[in-house]
Order: sequence, then structure tokens, then C-alpha cells
Amino acid sequence: AEESGLIVPLGEWVLRTACAQNRKWQDRGLTRVRVAVNYSPRQFQCTNPAESVLRVVRETNLDPCYLALELTESTVMQDADFAAAALQQLKQVGIQVSVDDFGTGYSSLSYLKRLPLESLKIDAAFVRTLTVDPNDWAITSAIIAMANSLQLTPIAEGVETVEQLEALRSLNCPRMQGYLFSRPLDAERATELLTTGKLDFPLNVYSALRSGL
Repeated sequence: AEESGLIVPLGEWVLRTACAQNRKWQDRGLTRVRVAVNYSPRQFQCTNPAESVLRVVRETNLDPCYLALELTESTVMQDADFAAAALQQLKQVGIQVSVDDFGTGYSSLSYLKRLPLESLKIDAAFVRTLTVDPNDWAITSAIIAMANSLQLTPIAEGVETVEQLEALRSLNCPRMQGYLFSRPLDAERATELLTTGKLDFPLNVYSALRSGL
């Protein structure tokens, strides 16, 4: 889809569907949450990506503060000046931006101080062997420390074991996602989760989460 250009209409459909669903949850009086949507390089290369996003937000009547966009390093580094201007437009209305799969793209770190970012998502490739590979431990630790120092929120992707959770917690990583917490949910199951506020964690996961409260 990326290579053929179909990702542009497909990506807009995904964005619109996510925003519309979030608005439905709010209209039902459910807990208000921010929904994150991946935004592809091809979409971001359009003439005015910020206006495209804002148009969808307006048409779905969603408060922009309940939307986050996830962009890869390569996306924002293709034209840093263009990216800075577009992301600043989004930030001004309250839309948050995360760098997805951090650590696997460009090695330049200068964009971190130039772009209005909120969080860095640590690629699952580092998390997967975090507890058995000293190099991945060192890289993950460095990313978390750097993000915290820059007042960016580090988010670990691909957390699948209690050992990974506890290791990340020891490194002061405040947010995580992965199969340990939940498999992907369709809209119906996600609505149930927002309604009840409960996930059926295995006992060892529940104990690990409780120990960190």
C-alpha cells in the first residue's frame, strides 16, 4: 500500500474511523482516552499533512487532545524543517506526536530538540531480548534515560513477559504496551474494556502490576 500510494486513502480511512470511534465512546459517557494512530511516510509527504489531520478531527467532532499520531524516525527526518512546521501546527491544537520504533531509524538525535514531540516508543526488537542481551539492556536504558532527560515520555513496545515488565520498571520506563497486557481488541471488546475498566490478567501479571502501584 505504501509503494502503490494506496496508503494515503487507506490511512485517512483508518484515522477517520479511529476518531469517529473515540467520539462514539465519549458520547456514551465512557472514560475519555487518547487514541494513537500510525501515520505513514507517504501520508506525511502530502502537501499539507497537518491540514489533512485537522480536517478529519473537525469532521468527526473529536477534541484534538484525544488524538495522538505515531511517526517513524525516517518519516520526520526526510525533511526536518517541513516536519517541524507540520508538527507545530498539530501541537498548537493539542494533538500529540510520538516517534515510533525509536532506535531503528536515523542515528541523528538533533531532531529530538527541534521537533515538538511528546514521547519516544522503544522498538520491540530491543525489548524482546532485554533481559538476556546486555547490549539491548544498555540501549534500552540509554533511550529511557535520554527521553526522561528531554522531558519526553518513553514507551516500551512489545512487552510480553513479567520479566520484561519488571526490567523496564527498574529502568524507570513509565509506559509499556504489548501482549502481556492485552492482545489487540476490536471496537466491541475495547468498548467493554472502557465500560468495565477491567482486563483479565493472569495472576503473575496482576501481582507484578500491583507491586508497582
